[in-house]
Amino acid sequence: MTHAPGGAGAPRPTAADSPRPTTDSTATMTTTSAHAPVAPASASPASASGPHASGPHASGLHASAGSPGAVLLRTAAELAGFAPRNGLRAVVMTMGALHEGHATLIRAARAAAGRDGQVVVTVFVNPLQFGEAADLERYPRTLDADVAVAGAAGADAVFAPSVEEVYPGGEPQVRISAGPMGERLEGASRPGHFDGMLTVVAKLLHLTRPDLAFYGQKDAQQLALIRRMARDLNFPVEIVGVETVREPDGLALSSRNRFLDPGERHTALALSRALFAAHDRLAAQQALHARAQTTAATTGRAAALTALGEARAAADTQAVALARPVDGPAAVRAAAQLILDDAAAEQPPLALDYLALVDPADFTEIPDDRTTGEAILAVAARVGTTRLIDNIPLTFGATT
Repeated sequence: MTHAPGGAGAPRPTAADSPRPTTDSTATMTTTSAHAPVAPASASPASASGPHASGPHASGLHASAGSPGAVLLRTAAELAGFAPRNGLRAVVMTMGALHEGHATLIRAARAAAGRDGQVVVTVFVNPLQFGEAADLERYPRTLDADVAVAGAAGADAVFAPSVEEVYPGGEPQVRISAGPMGERLEGASRPGHFDGMLTVVAKLLHLTRPDLAFYGQKDAQQLALIRRMARDLNFPVEIVGVETVREPDGLALSSRNRFLDPGERHTALALSRALFAAHDRLAAQQALHARAQTTAATTGRAAALTALGEARAAADTQAVALARPVDGPAAVRAAAQLILDDAAAEQPPLALDYLALVDPADFTEIPDDRTTGEAILAVAARVGTTRLIDNIPLTFGATT
């Protein structure tokens, strides 16, 4: 569930460009965090033991060593008996191997829940989301470090149940269906993945009973499906999306990044570079149109545009005058594709799975004649044996 560019001058996100935390259509709040970063968890093997005994807690359980205030809960009964709360409960669902991206979600949850509320982090590697047994076995398990990261970021409890605890009768015969949206992009590449994801999210929402649930924008299709499930099935919870956290070189934080060797990581940077290039292309195009619309179409147009510093536009004022915003989606795709094509020739090469410009409501492809509205540019690719995803939100028709 919730994971240096290869050339000088590669586009980087700025504070103004970065997407802020977003909520579903019924949500009324967004959150930010001013806490200091938490170091990513190490790749040490996960502990098979129960709660660590390092001090009493109001629930009768014990806080894990090195994690201030975080209690490790292993069963639904322990979760149900956890200390009563006076305020909101916020949950952050993860599959473990926590890093700074997860810590950002936890800090956002802490800020939203407030001092009187509770933050519960779930750590569960859901077998229903893995198409191949090898991928399931390979997924990093770092429970001791996860509890420490969660506690340092502000969690009150970590709920880390076993597979037998979540699915006591074996794999569930009744599951949530993701529908047509779950068959696109990630769903097409990983059949059944989203059905398994929604099934465990539904179970964990019932078990944790939160008022707020926080998910990363990096898994944009997952976030959209969870919002749709909560809305369609009347889950009494507010779904909150939090912006993607990136490493200094632009690579989106992911538990899978640890599998990349230096050469593979260099190639993988093409994903974020492609997205930033597309973002910059759209911004430049929309700025050019805005300036063209404010300059009268007269014989003095070229001089006026030159005065604005748009020498290239001034060289062909007729093209600027006739250019239509409907060129936007095609230009955005082309800007990203150019960088991905170059990365396919790298050693090691980037093997593109998909590049898609989609409607965030249902993840259908944006038509080339779209002139306004929200969109998500999403990309997935393999570098070596590691599959990575990334995305960036875009707005067509913006004039600023």
